[in-house]
Order: sequence, then C-alpha cells, then structure tokens
Amino acid sequence: MRLSMLKRGVIALAAVLALAVLFIAALPWVASTQIVRDRIAHELSLWSGYRVVLGEAPVLDVWPTFRATLHDVAFLEWADNGNPPVLKADRLEVGLSALSALRGNVVLSAVAMYRPVLRLTIEGSVIDLPASPGGGRMTRAVTAARGIVASNPANPDRSALPDDAFGTVEFFDGRIAVVDGDDDDGISSLNGKIVWPSLNRTARLNATGIWRGENISVEGSSAQPLLLLAGGNAPATASLKSALLEASFEGTANLSKNTYFEGKGSLSSPSLRRMLEWSKTDIAPGAAIGAMSIAGTMQGTAQRLRLDSVALNLGGNSGRGVLEVSFADPVPAISGTLAFDTLDVRSFLSAFTPLATTNGNIYDQIDTGFSEQLSLDLRLSAANATLGTVAMTELAAAAQVKGTLAAFDISDATVFDGKLQAGVRVDLQGESKAVEMRMMADNVDARAIASATGATQLVPQGRANLSLMLKGTGRDWNTVMGNAEGTVSGTLGEGALQGFDLAKFRERASAGGFFALSEIVGGTLPMRGAEFKARVNGGVARIEKAEFRLNGQVLTLGGIIPYFGRALALSGYLAPLGEDGQPGDADLSFFIGGAWDSPFAAQVGSTIDFE
Repeated sequence: MRLSMLKRGVIALAAVLALAVLFIAALPWVASTQIVRDRIAHELSLWSGYRVVLGEAPVLDVWPTFRATLHDVAFLEWADNGNPPVLKADRLEVGLSALSALRGNVVLSAVAMYRPVLRLTIEGSVIDLPASPGGGRMTRAVTAARGIVASNPANPDRSALPDDAFGTVEFFDGRIAVVDGDDDDGISSLNGKIVWPSLNRTARLNATGIWRGENISVEGSSAQPLLLLAGGNAPATASLKSALLEASFEGTANLSKNTYFEGKGSLSSPSLRRMLEWSKTDIAPGAAIGAMSIAGTMQGTAQRLRLDSVALNLGGNSGRGVLEVSFADPVPAISGTLAFDTLDVRSFLSAFTPLATTNGNIYDQIDTGFSEQLSLDLRLSAANATLGTVAMTELAAAAQVKGTLAAFDISDATVFDGKLQAGVRVDLQGESKAVEMRMMADNVDARAIASATGATQLVPQGRANLSLMLKGTGRDWNTVMGNAEGTVSGTLGEGALQGFDLAKFRERASAGGFFALSEIVGGTLPMRGAEFKARVNGGVARIEKAEFRLNGQVLTLGGIIPYFGRALALSGYLAPLGEDGQPGDADLSFFIGGAWDSPFAAQVGSTIDFE
C-alpha cells in the first residue's frame, strides 16, 4: 500500500515537472508566433498614446524572467509633421506576463529604458511638457479623472478612479532636452525609477542627473497621482538636492492651469550668489552672500505665494515673519515683515541690492540694474542691529525697490544712547541718479558718533542733536556728494572738545605765521554748548552759524567747506561774553585752511564779518 502511494507521488511530481518544462519550452515558441514586433509596439502605443516604432524585432528571454528586449525604440506623434520623436531609447527591456503570453496577450509589468531622450516642447505652468499624445490608456485615465474632479472639485470620488495596473518604469543614462531652450536647461546622466502599481494607488519617483553642471537628486510621491495629473487637489511631497541647493515641499498640490500649493516648504543653499548663477535666475545679488535658508508654511499659486511662520537665515541674519513672493509681473516681487534678534543691515540688504555693498568705493557708478530684476518691500525690526560700525537697538526699518525707486528708511532706532531716524532714496531713472539723504539724531552721545566715524582729534563730548537733509544727482556717489544741496545742523549740550588746547592755540597764533592744528592737540576744552548750521549748495557747505560757548567766551566760525578737494576755508574769532550773554569785541581772529585731514591756522589782523 505504501509502495503504491509512493509511486503515485513520484508520478505526480514527474507530471508537474514535465508541465513546467513544457511551459518554459513553449514560451519562446508562443512568443515567436504571437508576441511579434507589432503586438508589443501596439501595447506600448496603447499605454503611451504615441505611435511606437521599433528598430528591429524583439529578442525574447525566458530565464530568469520573461521579458522582451527592444532596440531603437521611438515614440512619435501620430501626425506626420516631421518632428523628431517625443521619446526615443537605444534599448527597452519590457517585463511580460508569461501566462498572458500563452493566451496570446501582451501585458507589460515593467519597463527599463536605456539611454532614453525625452523632448519637452510645451511650456507648462510649473514644468515644461512633451507634445500631447492625443490618446492612449493614460490619456483616457486622466480624462476620466478630470470628469470626476469636475463633478466634485472639493471632494472627488476616489473610488471611481481608473484602477489599471501600471507597474515600474526605470531609466538609465537618460537625457531631457528642452526644445527652443538653453542647451543647459536640459538634464543629462538621468537615472531613476517610477513605481506606480496601479493608477489609483500611490506613485513614487526617484531620480538623479546632472543639470547645468551640478549633480542633482529628485524625489517625489503622491497618494493620488491621477488626481494630480487631472488638475485636482492631491497630497504630494517633493524634494531636490544638490551641492548648491536643497528644496522640499510636503502638502497639497494642484498642477492645473490655476496651479496651487499648500503645505510646508523649505529651501537652503551654502552660497546665495552661486545658487542664483546656477539657476540662471535673473536676479543678481549685490554681494557674495554665504549660506541662506528659508522654511515656512506656504500657500498660493506658481504666480503668487504666501509664506507664513517663516524662519529665514540670510548671511548669518536669522529672522521670522511673513513673506509674499509674486511672479505675476515681469519683475519678481518680494514683500513682507521680518523680525530679527540680531541683524547686520548692510549684509542683509546686500543680498538684494548692490547699493548696500561694502566692497566698492565712492567713485563706482551707482548700479541700477537690480531695479529691473527685483521689486522689494520689506519691513524689518531687530532687537539688536549693526549698520557698518554703528550698533543699534530696537530697530524699525523698511527697504523698498519698486520701479525706478530704491529706498531704505530707519523709522526708529536707539543709537549712540539716543534716537535716530534716517533714510536714503535713489531715483534710478535716467543716466544721472537722483539721491536723497536724511538723518535726524536726538540726544545722542557726540563722543560715540565721533568714535564711529574714526575721529581721533577734536572729539566733542556731550549730548547732541543732529539734522541732515541732502539731495544730489550723479552717476557715482562722489559726483552726487559733489553737487549736493541741502542743510546740515546740530547742537551740543554742556560738554567739552577733546584734543583742543586753547592756551596753546592762543600762544601759537600770537607767534605769527601758519601752524598745523596738530601742533595744539591735547587737553580738553570745556564747553557750555555749541550750535552749528550750514547750507549746502553745489557740494559746498557754507556755514551760516557755528558757535562754541565756553566759560565766559565764545568761539565763532564762518566760511565754506567744499566737498571736492576736501578743503577748508574758515575764519573765526574768540570773544568774551558779556553779562547779557552777547559777545564783545574779539580778542583773537584767525583763519583755518588746508585739507580736511591736515588743517592749518594763522592769526589775522581784525574781526571777520560773517554776514
């Protein structure tokens, strides 16, 4: 009995093995008779919607998997317009279903493309696209999904989406060419994989390549990719990584004509300048800003995005706030409000405009090209800030670049232990740029101001009020200052003038002849107050009033200070103060001339009438 059962088992096993051998042996014969070149090409055409042409007959392999190898494959538009293939590949390896092949059907389970070239000819709202196939299963599936979205855009019936099996598409050493675009716009050395089990399930993309000379890595996924292709809202994630840029998005996207994004986004780069040069964005930063990063919640379209809860780091300046970015106009626009704990104003603004750079000089032409590249409207605040060597606290400022106008205004700041308001406006229209400068400082430390300007001689001490209003035109800053017009004024409370020895000045003046003011430095001259006012015309400051009230005396100056030449032409006198506070007859009259940095003086014979 046991022997009989053993024989039956052996016979059954042999029968199974024989059937398997017959199945494997029959595959090439079935393939050679039923899965012919036109049948495979037809199936590829049914999926893609393009006319598929094979260069030669397929080569069938049975082991280890049943697949067909196709050479010189071209996907063409159906219209005979003479255009190159939309997609071509040197070789395609197509995974086939063995059981379906025995039934005379072709069912594709996977496709591997070697050295494919995809041509993008249609400019899309987000990315460029290839020529429309005009049909095919994929097109019909997208059309059906569009109908589902149209019937209920807010909550489309996902269960009604087509569920055709799709599979896996791999590509090796591929290339994407942008027709009528820059040669560098395409992607080369493209390798990756698309995994999409069926049209109503999650799809994932992973790819690497070279774009504009830099290696890039791209990842993307969507739980409802068919809705995304149909112009509906669908969850999506995407990321781009390279040596110069990392960007990511996670949220909801809509890729219809009215593109829409909502979710979390981030972007970072180790070098803003190199990133802009690499991306060929038509925005040139004013200085070589280093690392930059931005992250936040984004909402909007490809034309206008709003970023909330923004965390921004630019050139070492970290801030938070709200930003809006618009591409609706010919010039991109950035607006918003940012708050910083610490802010280097000059380095931050130099990322947007060369007007704030520190690596030029006053003879450089005023660069106006940025006004044609970017529109800017930022409100800035900082607990602590610096502008060059000037330290500020509680800063409130605004930066604007709009049309032909560029402006930076400090509406309020604590500086030099006092309050400051200041602004610079540049009208960029015409060859000669119109520049306006204003500054109002209230109750500031005069010694701190002198120290910030680098002054080491004749340093005032005390609380000061300053006002400056100037306008000028020119192609460079030197010319602007050389023909400026406006007023400069200031007052100084009780204090002193450090580095001026009045006794030495009297002694040296009485000796006759010219002498350098550097000869009488030392000591401190106490002052009960000072007042200064000058009118600037054509780059020349004409002193209208300059009085230094000493203990029982007054030192009065008048004359001109031209910007060009950096010279002085001043006259003055020292007179006693009467009981009524009015100056008496001068007991010393003098002249001060020479250069700003090396003035000289001499006694003159009579009192000067400044009128």
